[in-house]
Amino acid sequence: MLKKKPATPRNETYLPVRVSMLGGFRLQAGGCEVDESLNRARQLWNLLEYLIAFRHRDISPDELVRTLWHDDEIGNPSSALKNLVYRIRTIMTSQGIPFAKNMILCRRGTYSWNNALPTTVDTEEFERLIREADEKDGQAAEQLKLYLLALSYYKGDLLPKSSFEEWVVPLSTYYHSLYVRCVGKTVRLLTDAGRYQEISDIAQQAIVIDQFEESFHEALILAQIAMGNQQRAISHYEHVTDLFYRELGVKPSERLRNLYREIIKNMQHVETDLEIIKEDLREASLAHGAFFCEYEVFKHIYRLQARAAVRTGQSVFLLLLTVSDMEGQIPAVNLLNNSMDRLHDCLLHSLRRNDVVSRFSATQFVVMLSSLSFENGLMVQDRILGRFKRENPRMAVQIHPKLLPMDPICILDPF
Repeated sequence: MLKKKPATPRNETYLPVRVSMLGGFRLQAGGCEVDESLNRARQLWNLLEYLIAFRHRDISPDELVRTLWHDDEIGNPSSALKNLVYRIRTIMTSQGIPFAKNMILCRRGTYSWNNALPTTVDTEEFERLIREADEKDGQAAEQLKLYLLALSYYKGDLLPKSSFEEWVVPLSTYYHSLYVRCVGKTVRLLTDAGRYQEISDIAQQAIVIDQFEESFHEALILAQIAMGNQQRAISHYEHVTDLFYRELGVKPSERLRNLYREIIKNMQHVETDLEIIKEDLREASLAHGAFFCEYEVFKHIYRLQARAAVRTGQSVFLLLLTVSDMEGQIPAVNLLNNSMDRLHDCLLHSLRRNDVVSRFSATQFVVMLSSLSFENGLMVQDRILGRFKRENPRMAVQIHPKLLPMDPICILDPF
């Protein structure tokens, strides 16, 4: 039977306790603060975090033992649990936390957080504010105020140092989904109010928290467009494309690619001075080697070349280069990224200025070679492969080439 711990005298005034768990664990009380950096014992913090996360429940020792030690065999689980509680109280006391000995209650055979303490937990506040905002449908100003306040609590995902714990995973997923939804609703309300700089700030912070959530990137790109920063929008799209290729091995979604097409379509403003237009179109004079572009641009160039080939009879070839490991499989991420970077440099320095290069997938580059015969195209292909092998003799990858002629687009010409 667990012995009941002495309670704090009723005439003692409790000071507020503030607990943060979003982005990392931190506990503040009476001007003092503790966090996970004070002690490396994960079981200790795991117990404290669990008791606070489920602070409105009395938790049995069996449940805590399963949570803390899973299927590990321990000689005396009851004693081990008591020892953890003792160590938590000792750390709290040593850091000057008031009423440290009364924060965790042991009574009637269960453990619990002492809710007699005026405790504020960021996860609870975050959830409460979103719930209140959702209830104010039709009151845009009030909704926005509450959503913005809720976002201020979300400093990162739940308990990142304990993210591998089984009990943390579903809670972290839940709060993260709330955050994504909250960002989306906040962005829509800010868009209606024309507050695009705030959207940009929120989206950038959200991307730091989750760089693979496309809706965050879309919000940032749209905000930049609305503020007239089309070039920044394009640069960020290119960053996202590279990020998704390098880290996930996928292209951005069709929705994000459509957004990029709209940027390109609407980028030019009305300009009557042809010299200014020429200057805007002119590539930097110091540019050397092949022209590298985003795949959406590559497609437009290809279609233009295919149309021109009908009239000029100019020969154009497509060269597809695919990277694999020595077994013909997709290489490990680090090896793939390194080899694609090296191949990218090799292409730019092995091709002519009028050749066009784009990344087609996580493991492939596609090249447009103009004014060549098939035999010359094979020579260019061999030159690229030879240069790559000479410059990277120890890189354990293979490059698989495929060379095909462009199919001209036959159109009815009224002229």
